[in-house]
Amino acid sequence: MDSKKVTYSILELAVLPKGSSINQVYQHTVDLAQQAEKLGYERMWFAEHHNMPAITSSAPDVLIGHVAQATTSLRLGSGGVMLPNHSPFIVAERFGTLANLFPDRIDLGLGRAPGTDQPTAHAINPGFVQATHSFPSDIEKIQQYFSKDNSSSKVRVPLAEGVDVPIYILGSSTSSARLAAQKGLPYAFASHFATAQLFNALEIYRDTFQPSEVLEEPYVITGINAIVADSDQEAERLYTSGLRMVINILSGTTSQYIEPPTDMSTSLKEVRQHPAIMQMTRYSFVGSKDTVKKQVQKFLEETEADELMVSSIMYDSDERIKSATLFAEIMKEINEQAIVPIK
Repeated sequence: MDSKKVTYSILELAVLPKGSSINQVYQHTVDLAQQAEKLGYERMWFAEHHNMPAITSSAPDVLIGHVAQATTSLRLGSGGVMLPNHSPFIVAERFGTLANLFPDRIDLGLGRAPGTDQPTAHAINPGFVQATHSFPSDIEKIQQYFSKDNSSSKVRVPLAEGVDVPIYILGSSTSSARLAAQKGLPYAFASHFATAQLFNALEIYRDTFQPSEVLEEPYVITGINAIVADSDQEAERLYTSGLRMVINILSGTTSQYIEPPTDMSTSLKEVRQHPAIMQMTRYSFVGSKDTVKKQVQKFLEETEADELMVSSIMYDSDERIKSATLFAEIMKEINEQAIVPIK
């Protein structure tokens, strides 16, 4: 099979390093976005998480506006808006507003999960469980609010009508794959942490895809974690910050912040071999440029993804920018070797 050029993007969780302020985190997000724009990244998406002290991306739409003001061409979007937490009407208003402020730069990724624990989900929306079941119809409502045809409706979002805001379905299961295929929408799979159903979901999405007005052929975004440094040993050291966060998540411990990196100790190496850790970090590519390039190439051969969405949980902002720079070099090298199919 011919290879193809692959788009590369960033998923931002706005993690809080120990000793930093939240204001500093948001400034570092801007710094990363400005560099990403220069490095050829297509977009930066912001996750929605609640009641997680170490993750400060609770309001994607606000962060999108903040970063959009400091950049000029990078696409910005939600990765995603957790729709059961929100009114479809309000989502259309906010993203319609963003798209008018920053034309042709705003994406709307929609997910079904709460982005938090059950008590917090209930605090956000007491009807959360019911809202989860209405996810497909809520997507249709948002599409309707963005449609020019909604101008004759009683319930309107006038500033959104006819405005171009691409919608993406996010998921980590086969049900989200079926929904994205049925609606003919691009599909982003959260394989940066939910790895088990990746290949089943992609197969279902591609096999059952129904062309739509917005998309003629399936479009797949896959999530990965990537930490790239000058050497494998240095990358492994930088990875310990994110690895400790994963360990805390799986052990039910709340991370208050991202810890500084340490050497990869024997105990950490042992914990890293635990089946649950290995499963969750299966697509975490850590090492030098050469090491990560081989891992990425293998992943792309297996998934045939159209786009990689890269998450990098790191303590130091400068190291993260360096990692993003090296990863962009990897993708440019891979794409230079690619043969673009003639359609």
